Amino acid sequence: MNILVVKANNRPEGISTKMYEAFMEQVKDNKDFNVSTFDIFEEEMPYFGQDLLNALGKLDKEEDMNEVEQKILAAKQRAKDAVIRADVLVFAFPLWNFTIPAKLQTFIDYIAEAGFSFKYDAEGNLVPLMDDKKIILLNARGGVYSAPEMAPMEMAVDYMRNILSGMFGMEVIDEVIIEGHNAMPEKAEEIVKEGLQRVSESASKLAFQEA
Repeated sequence: MNILVVKANNRPEGISTKMYEAFMEQVKDNKDFNVSTFDIFEEEMPYFGQDLLNALGKLDKEEDMNEVEQKILAAKQRAKDAVIRADVLVFAFPLWNFTIPAKLQTFIDYIAEAGFSFKYDAEGNLVPLMDDKKIILLNARGGVYSAPEMAPMEMAVDYMRNILSGMFGMEVIDEVIIEGHNAMPEKAEEIVKEGLQRVSESASKLAFQEA
């Protein structure tokens, strides 16, 4: 089984960083797993914009590209290649300012490509193209966004689920969310410990998944 772990936090003490580490620790000795990490803060990933659109236009017309265009097209291709090789994708990410980190948004922008992760049929309906892939979402958020009054402000897990599953067709096989450790500092250690245990359990269950 080819597992791609997308690490989307560059804070060494970040809780979603600890979730990433707990997952990697659990799967490291399983010889049936081929595990790779795509660290979005270590990768050169220029933001989606006109440079990428120019590069894609020149690629289509087989025109020469400048250095900036070559770099951003190469970055996009690295992200696509990593996804292509994966049977299971694991995303370890925080909620920052109610949503995902900008670097993770760029990764999604890179793979959100018609003909790659989705297409449109003759009637204009969206058709997912990645229903052969499975995903696990590992998220940390300091507040308690499962509370009804806060749920509308949670635009990280909801976004990832809607795009990866709803648009691309990937199957969500597990979600582990650690929340409330900042809102309830007196319970933070207990909250994080319990959450990391659930991460390890999620990784253990992968052995029973079919690639």
